[in-house]
Amino acid sequence: MVNSIGALDALSAYGRARGVAEGVGGKGALPPASDTPASSGFGDLVANAVGQVGDALSKAESASMRQVAGKGDLIDVATAIGAAETALDTMVAVRDRVVNAYNEIMRLQI
Repeated sequence: MVNSIGALDALSAYGRARGVAEGVGGKGALPPASDTPASSGFGDLVANAVGQVGDALSKAESASMRQVAGKGDLIDVATAIGAAETALDTMVAVRDRVVNAYNEIMRLQI
């Protein structure tokens, strides 16, 4: 199966989704993270996973920039990129499963 969505496109979309989930102020915004329980639902689980993917990708980018500047180790870059790729692949797989489950629920007859 060929994915037509690039890794950076997916991260950008997840970042936008995370911003919406966290609320950007105004009416209907979610309460601050300190007021919510640690595991209040599926939305928090997804938001945390998106944050972890973003962190892994930013660490890979930092390691790459250090390597280009001559201050990093190539092994660290390869390790960080591998971890980021694995995290992003996992997030995409979870997204696909959630979409498939939603579609299956929508097909159920009432």
